[in-house]
Amino acid sequence: MAKYSDHLPTVLFATAEFDPLVKVGGLGEASSGLVRHLGSMGVNAIVVLPDYGGIRLAGETRTALETPQPWCPPIELRRGWIDGEIELILIGFPGCRRPHPYVDPETGQGWPDSTDFFLTFSAGVAALAAETEPDVVHLNDWHTAAALLQLPREVASVLTVHNLAYQGVDGASWLERAARSMPADRTVADTVVFLHNGDFNPLAGGISLADRVVLVSESYRKEAVGERGGFGLHKRLAAKGEDLSGIRNGIDLGLWNPADDGRLPVNFDFGDLSGKEICRKELLRTVGLEGDRGPVIGMVARLAHQKGIDLALEMVPFLESLSARMILMGSGSPALAASAKAMADRFPQQFVARCEYDEATAHLIIGGSDLLLMPSRFEPCGLTQLQAMTCGTIPVVTAVGGLRDTVIDTDAHPRRGSGFVAAAANPLDILNAVHRACRGWSNPRRRAAVQRRGMTADWSWAKPAHSYVELYRGLAASR
Repeated sequence: MAKYSDHLPTVLFATAEFDPLVKVGGLGEASSGLVRHLGSMGVNAIVVLPDYGGIRLAGETRTALETPQPWCPPIELRRGWIDGEIELILIGFPGCRRPHPYVDPETGQGWPDSTDFFLTFSAGVAALAAETEPDVVHLNDWHTAAALLQLPREVASVLTVHNLAYQGVDGASWLERAARSMPADRTVADTVVFLHNGDFNPLAGGISLADRVVLVSESYRKEAVGERGGFGLHKRLAAKGEDLSGIRNGIDLGLWNPADDGRLPVNFDFGDLSGKEICRKELLRTVGLEGDRGPVIGMVARLAHQKGIDLALEMVPFLESLSARMILMGSGSPALAASAKAMADRFPQQFVARCEYDEATAHLIIGGSDLLLMPSRFEPCGLTQLQAMTCGTIPVVTAVGGLRDTVIDTDAHPRRGSGFVAAAANPLDILNAVHRACRGWSNPRRRAAVQRRGMTADWSWAKPAHSYVELYRGLAASR
């Protein structure tokens, strides 16, 4: 890819997840995909991540980091490189090493010191920015948003919100601690914006203080400024005016390209889909489903209310009448996992539930299935539908957020359609969309046309990364 010839800003990119080092959901994949594409464009994007432990760096150096926060514990930086191309800075402090960013695997509950953890990380990000003086600080979600309280106004900032449902809310007493030793150009008014409904809310404060706020699809941006879609922050978001934008996430085609995906048993492309049939047979063999009747419906999702897992499970009793089978894989809610396993026990010939996440199996399900079901109640962007279309797997989605922006209903638009869209996230509309998808799948000529549309569309980071570069440039020039 050709690199930009004129000056590009240096970006300090702070995130709680970065695939493949730390990946829980879409945040890790989106952070990694964007940074890697920015690097291919010549942008110097330096990644900042908590030092969860177990991460090896090439050319590692260790230094202490001074922070102005009197409550902040000692911070050590580990600097180095991963994959020979990405500069990574790990922020370490007492108690930061843990096997999962958010959840204690032994209890299944969130870490009790989660606020301490990410406020310390945010303080470290702010101190690091003061030391390194990047052109732009790019923050992601609530885990880094509190850094804005310690960043001088002169530092240009972008906050990308990947999911408004997670805001880091804690007791108001945290505000006094977080507000100590602010930069000289910060005022009491800057602390007050972190109060929301009487609580300390890092995401609310970050939205108010960031120079630019980005939501991860245009439809999600539109939904978020409405009372139902903003999770209580719609007024904050609407107040940003032109400083609020929607930039769709992309996918890393170095990882999601069926023509050279090493996790698939056979590679294929839109010019020859015969290899996809071999992947389909291997998928059925792997999960123990026999026979070759009807479409295979895949689901790869966190087991969460947002993802509509319960709605998908309501489809299972109808699968036999549709001559379809469904394979679900994901981890998350123990209650949803139990419901999925119970349904698999009731309908063993139609439904398989793998209630744990495995990267290789995810690629096989997405690459080998005929249809991909995403019955999300809300979806900021969604990556799985993009991965599926790239692999010739036809998505069945709800008309929300990024799903609305990326999947065109084939029945409504026969010449442009790339999938099937349920009007709303309810059992009847989803069943209707699944039924239409199964009927469409049974027509080989129509099926092939829909597959090729999805496979030839550009779901890479090229366009979104360009939008971020222009945003960075504008902010850097304004300083």
